[in-house]
Amino acid sequence: MKKQCCKESETHQNQQLSLEYCCWFEDACILDMDYFVKTLSNIKQKGVRADLIGSIITHYASKWLPDLVTSNANANANSNANANASSPESATTSWMKKKFFVETLISVLPPDKDSIPCNFLLRLLRTANMVSVEATYRAELENRVSWQLDQASLKELMIPSFSHTCGTLLDVELVIRLVKRFLNLDHDGSKTGAASLVKVAKLVDCYLAEVGLDSNLSLSQFVSLAAALPSHARATDDGLYRAIDTYLKAHPSVSKQERKGLCRLIDSRKLTPEASLHAAQNERLPVRAVIQVLFTEQTKLNRHIDWSASFSSLRSPSGYHSVLETPERCLSKREMNAQQMEIKKLKEDVYRLQSQCNAMQAQMDKMAEKKKGFFKWKKLGFRKSNGETGNVEHETQTEFGFGTQTPMDMKTSNVLKGRTPQNWRKSLS
Repeated sequence: MKKQCCKESETHQNQQLSLEYCCWFEDACILDMDYFVKTLSNIKQKGVRADLIGSIITHYASKWLPDLVTSNANANANSNANANASSPESATTSWMKKKFFVETLISVLPPDKDSIPCNFLLRLLRTANMVSVEATYRAELENRVSWQLDQASLKELMIPSFSHTCGTLLDVELVIRLVKRFLNLDHDGSKTGAASLVKVAKLVDCYLAEVGLDSNLSLSQFVSLAAALPSHARATDDGLYRAIDTYLKAHPSVSKQERKGLCRLIDSRKLTPEASLHAAQNERLPVRAVIQVLFTEQTKLNRHIDWSASFSSLRSPSGYHSVLETPERCLSKREMNAQQMEIKKLKEDVYRLQSQCNAMQAQMDKMAEKKKGFFKWKKLGFRKSNGETGNVEHETQTEFGFGTQTPMDMKTSNVLKGRTPQNWRKSLS
């Protein structure tokens, strides 16, 4: 309880101290930057929170540079006009003052990550590029912006290019550096988080759609910024597809191979049905990309039908056999596996029946061979050893109509009957 009361009192004291300093800045209108730095260092020594120090810096910066404030643009324009009328100075002096002021502000920024809003840092970065501050100050400011890039807005990110060597209207190289530094935060030990990565991906896709309208934007710059983010950063590729379509519309002279390279950035599996429908009818895309989109949509449709059919078959009493009987759709993988198992089982049954038939046929052949050998043994004319053998021989002779007869005996017997055996007619003629 005591700790909670101490925290509340400390917070209230910090808020009062911040309000006192802000009111003092507003009333005094400090013009000496060195005095401001000394006063700010005294505030830091008293243990004021970093966010309160950041609010003091933003408040004081708005007095020096009204361009850093987004609201009340007309009031800022009037204040600038009054200031120019009251104290006219050369453009070089104003430029030097702005440069000195921006460099001083960057040097006194608190080291905490969320102490100053990202949009204010972006406006400060725009001013720093405009007045050409030193490279160390610019790098420090870019690092601070990259820490909070997921909190940036598209309007503040669209920083114009102040370099004469750059052909584009917006500073695309600056945004590429910010995105790469944001992605390198994981390697430095500070986790960016999946939600932050998704926000940055949406911001980059919107920025690509805006900068893609610039006819001076090169393909390498567009691809470098679009491919800077990993594939898992985008939940859907609709924003990236919109940016690529905008770039192709503004750059009709892009070759076929370059169009193919651009379309490789899109994962057709991550397109919504609306984007897939637009892509299927888009004449600016290469044919291979359109076919890929159509194939992916067909696969999604088949998978959806398969899952719906499988759930309906589980609810139906006939099981998956009712699914197999529907000829108007393709079978799913599960149904194909079941059908293959049934076919395999039927093949095994056929093989087993065939082996049984072969075994029965072999037994029948063996029995026939035994009978055939038995009759041949009788035909050889072995004499009767006893009465039993004679009876068997007699029965056999009676059954087949002939005994141990020679061809002459058969001839004589048949002649007596008045006919000649068919097998011997030709030999007798």
